[in-house]
Amino acid sequence: MAGTGDAVTDDDALYVLTAALLTPAQFPTVLGDDYPAACAALALEPYAEGYGLVLGQDAGGARWTVVVDDVSLVAVAIAAWDCGMEYDLSPDDRSMVCALPGWPLAVAVAAPGLAAPHDPAPDPDAGDPGPVPLMPPATGTWGPAQRRMGADEIAHQWMSWREQLDDTAASASSDVTNDGAGSGFGSGAATGTGAGNGNGTGAGPGPSTGVRTGKNDRERAADGDSAGDPDGERAGDEHGARGEGPQATAPTTLPPVVSHAGLRRALTEAHAYLDVPPPPGRIRSSFAAGDARMLRIDGPGWSMVARTDDMAFVLLDDEPGEVFPVVRGAQLPGLLEALDAIAVRPV
Repeated sequence: MAGTGDAVTDDDALYVLTAALLTPAQFPTVLGDDYPAACAALALEPYAEGYGLVLGQDAGGARWTVVVDDVSLVAVAIAAWDCGMEYDLSPDDRSMVCALPGWPLAVAVAAPGLAAPHDPAPDPDAGDPGPVPLMPPATGTWGPAQRRMGADEIAHQWMSWREQLDDTAASASSDVTNDGAGSGFGSGAATGTGAGNGNGTGAGPGPSTGVRTGKNDRERAADGDSAGDPDGERAGDEHGARGEGPQATAPTTLPPVVSHAGLRRALTEAHAYLDVPPPPGRIRSSFAAGDARMLRIDGPGWSMVARTDDMAFVLLDDEPGEVFPVVRGAQLPGLLEALDAIAVRPV
């Protein structure tokens, strides 16, 4: 393989553009809600040691994803690139597991001196046309991949999202009940889609995910008083709504409180993970500022991003582009600490 500073000199060379880890603790979430699902998307066995994904172009400019079992080498390269350092990622041929046509992630760079990135043509001498080329998820629709990418963006821009919530309103809101039913939440900001570093590519610039907030949308207004709520939950404050603009901005007014069954279900299922551990990768823990941990928790139709010393944000498949904040109270801290205790962590 040719590194990022080398020229492609033969037909078998791969010009490396970027790379990603595929391990239980860190994987491109566009591929699935957990590590086994992400491996299945690439027709790989979910080995505990994981894989490295090397994305590049061949001499003709075609896109290829090379899967290697030298996870440490790929991790070192990603760390170097994240620090702005050059690193020649050239895995040994003996570490190669397979080569898949296409890229599962959006890559905003291309190899100089080669044709524009394109899917490789089928081998005319092969009877089997081979696997369908990989491609990143569409950006004009909303679904599980876009929901997970939105959660990635929130995790990477936590402070920007956290600053949008009024501290006074948040401190007055309720929290999560013992059975996981949510309170102290509201519909949040519209999210866009994309790839970039939020998907764990580790190197190479990518398009922004476009997570943003704008003017308030009160169309889902509901009575948040617990006495009048048939589900016995007390909703908190709703912040943000759909809007335009590349940067997240704080809402100027507070919309009415709202109750949401989908959010209740997500929190209930997250709580159930304490009794029946989910597949590896459904709960992941990474470093955050101070002594806190950043949690990524996923389930069928929902994603949660939380800090163990703060609050949580939830995204739902059933609510395109909406982000639901779950404020901190008496129950949420214990739930997050318990989830962190069973989460997988980067080595």
